[in-house]
Amino acid sequence: MNAAAESPTRPLFRWSAVLLLALGATTPAFAGTETLVQPQVLVADHSLPRQTLDEEILAARRYDTFWNTGDEAMARAALAPTFFDNTLPHGRPQGVEGVLKASKAFRAVVPDLRSEVTQMIVAGDRVVTHLHFTGHFTGTFNGIKGQGQPIDFIATDIYRVANGRIAEDWHLEDNLTFLQQAGLVK
Repeated sequence: MNAAAESPTRPLFRWSAVLLLALGATTPAFAGTETLVQPQVLVADHSLPRQTLDEEILAARRYDTFWNTGDEAMARAALAPTFFDNTLPHGRPQGVEGVLKASKAFRAVVPDLRSEVTQMIVAGDRVVTHLHFTGHFTGTFNGIKGQGQPIDFIATDIYRVANGRIAEDWHLEDNLTFLQQAGLVK
């Protein structure tokens, strides 16, 4: 390696994990995870112990897969029993049950909901995922029946991972775009 690559002024991130995922390589921590969503870009803090890095990525991929599929087992595997949502919408219960309720409700509005992870950044005990949601508004939302309008919006999550599971989340999604696409606001 050259001196510039090891310079303390260089970012603590490296792209080797991106290359491994892009090439379809698996590591023991990812064995049997073929059905989990794959981030298009993965930026990983190489100062983390490999096991910690693998656990954090696995927890995030499980949770992001839950948003893609609605598979409650993925949410339960990803989230700590004491999971805390720091950006809890009014009326939603706190914890794992609140997440499951939110997913069911939104899937009733957009039954063909899909989510992909455009990028994932792992640093310390945090994982940031940038999600891209698509589908069609065919359900009912606030008493209005969808007519199949295409839905295409983004969200960003910051997960704090502890003991291989997501303990906390900060979630921000582009609700205005969704509401405009659904024809609910102008």
